[in-house]
Amino acid sequence: MYVFTIPAENWDETAPDKRAVRHLIIKHRSGLEKLRRLKKYYEGEHDILSEQGRENRLVCNHAKDISDTASAYFIGNPISYKSQEDISALTEALEDAGADEADGDNGLDLSVYGRAYEYIYTKQDETGLVIKNLSPENTFVVYDDSIEWNELFAVYYYARKDDTDRSGTVYVATVLTRNYKYVLNIQDIDAPQGLLESPEPHYKGEVPVIEYLNNKLAIGDYELQIPLIDAYNALMSDRVTDKEQFVDAILAIYGTLLSDGDAEGPEGEKGNGSKNAMKRLREEKLIEMPDAAKAEYLTRTFDESGVEILKKAIEQDIHKFSHIPCMSDESFGGNVSGVAMEFKLLGLENITKIKTRYYRKGLRKRLRIFAQWQQTSRNIVVDVSRVTPTFTRALPKNLLEISQIVANLWGKVSRKTLLSQIPFVDDPENELEVVEQEEKEAARRQKEMFGIGSNTPPDDDGGEDGDIDE
Repeated sequence: MYVFTIPAENWDETAPDKRAVRHLIIKHRSGLEKLRRLKKYYEGEHDILSEQGRENRLVCNHAKDISDTASAYFIGNPISYKSQEDISALTEALEDAGADEADGDNGLDLSVYGRAYEYIYTKQDETGLVIKNLSPENTFVVYDDSIEWNELFAVYYYARKDDTDRSGTVYVATVLTRNYKYVLNIQDIDAPQGLLESPEPHYKGEVPVIEYLNNKLAIGDYELQIPLIDAYNALMSDRVTDKEQFVDAILAIYGTLLSDGDAEGPEGEKGNGSKNAMKRLREEKLIEMPDAAKAEYLTRTFDESGVEILKKAIEQDIHKFSHIPCMSDESFGGNVSGVAMEFKLLGLENITKIKTRYYRKGLRKRLRIFAQWQQTSRNIVVDVSRVTPTFTRALPKNLLEISQIVANLWGKVSRKTLLSQIPFVDDPENELEVVEQEEKEAARRQKEMFGIGSNTPPDDDGGEDGDIDE
C-alpha cells in the first residue's frame, strides 16, 4: 500500500498549493491501472477475454464470488451501537445519514480494492449529515511524515477534458482539510497556479473523509489469487475446446471413396463429390463400403479424469489461499453443528476479524464527527468513547443448539447475557423486562386459579375482655 505523505510544515489549509495537489493526483493516477484491473475482475472482465488464438474464452468469476461472500459475512448485517448512556439521537442520525448503505458499499470496496473511502457532508440547504461512499479510483488521503501519520487533507478528483480549451486537461479536485472545503480547478501543467477559489467551512472538527483498510497492506480478498483464477479460466476454456474438437472429428475412410456417383450434381451438373457425399451421409446416416475398406474418426484422446482432478485442485487452492470457503460445497449441507461450522469457517473468520479491527478504527472517527455535529447544532453531548460498535456475522444459526445451550446455562449465567445469544432477540434488555413481566403475570393467574389468597389473619371482633359472643 502506498501512503501519501508531505511534511506538515509545507501544508497550509488556508492556502492549499495547487501544484502540490497536482503532483499528488499524478502519483495517485500512476497506480490507477491496478485498481481498475481489480474492479474488472470483479465485473467479469478477465485477461482471458483479450487473449488471441483461443477458440473459447470462458470466465469463471471466482473473484466476484469471493468478494460477495467475504463482504456479506463481514458486514451483511447492519452494525449496531451499544452504550450505557442514551445514544438514541446518535443512532437515529446515523440511520438518517445512510450509514447502513455506506457500510455495505465500503465492505465491497474493501474486498475488491483493499481500501474504502467515505465522505461525511451536509447537503445544501439542509442540516442533517449524509454519508457517501467514494471510489478508491479517484480518492486518497494525505498524511504528515511523522510516526503518527496525522491526517492533513483528503482529495476527491476527476479529470475534465475540454478540447475547445487550450489549457487541456483540468483536474477538478475537492480538497477537504480539517476545517475547510475547497473545489479547485487545477491545470495539468507543472507550474505554480494561483488560488482563486474561496474556502468553505464545514464545521466537522476533522477531515470529513474516512479511509478504511482491508488489512495492514490494503490487499483485496482475491488480489493474490488472480493467477489461479486465470489458470482455472484457461483450463475450462481448453476443456470446452477439446469437447468441440471431439464432436467435429475427421472421418477417415480407407480403401474406397464415399461414392463416385456424387461427383455429379443435380441434372448432370458437375459438382463437388466429397461435399455431396458428406451431405448425403448426414441425411441418410448410412455408408456402403467394400469388405476390405474401413472407416474411423480421427480424434485426439485426452484424460478427462486428469483434467477433472486438476480443475478441483485449482479451485481448492483459490478458496484455500483466499480463506473464503466455497459455500456451495457439499460439506456445508445438512445439519452441521455449530462447532463444525466454526472449524469450516475458521479462515474466513480470521480475515474478518482483521477487517473488523481496521473498520472499527474508522467508525470511531465517524462517531466523533457525528458527536461534534450534534453538540454544535443540537447541543446534544455524547461520549463516543463509551459507544461500542457491534458486528454481527451473516451466518445461518442452529437455533436448536443455541436453545439447548441457553437452557443448560439458565440460572448459572445472567439472563441478559443468555438472551443476547439468541439471534432473533434484538434488544436483550427490553426482552428481559418482558420476560419478567410475563412471569409476574403467570404467578398472579396461578394464584387466582387455585384460590390462593393472602395469609393475613382476620380481624378479632371479640369484646374488650376477649369474650366470645354467644
